[in-house]
Amino acid sequence: SSGINAEWPLRPGYYYTNNLRMSSSNSHTILLVQPSHKPTSRTYCDFETLTEALEGVCKIYEEHLKELNPSSLSITYDISQLFDFIDDLSDMACLIFNRDQRTYEPKDKEWIKEKIYALLRKQAGK
Repeated sequence: SSGINAEWPLRPGYYYTNNLRMSSSNSHTILLVQPSHKPTSRTYCDFETLTEALEGVCKIYEEHLKELNPSSLSITYDISQLFDFIDDLSDMACLIFNRDQRTYEPKDKEWIKEKIYALLRKQAGK
């Protein structure tokens, strides 16, 4: 492990919500994160859209890098470093609301990484 637990930017057991609303047709998404093997490290973030949740994963990693490098004026990283960070987490998943079935569908780390990759490619193409 890369010591993620010691510098984790979210406080375990706290509820985080993203108040920024984007005009997107994506569904409500809950991001579940467990940085270490300790059950008490579990936390979650609430997002209005899947896109916001994926951007939230990137922001969590950026906050982690800022805490590791407090004197740096800017932080840069590539997608492989972000994916290593995700892989080093004990667990990460998201629950995406399916309006038709009125249920939440679980998605795992690999699915999250695929969607982040697609999102970043789309943003880079703008």
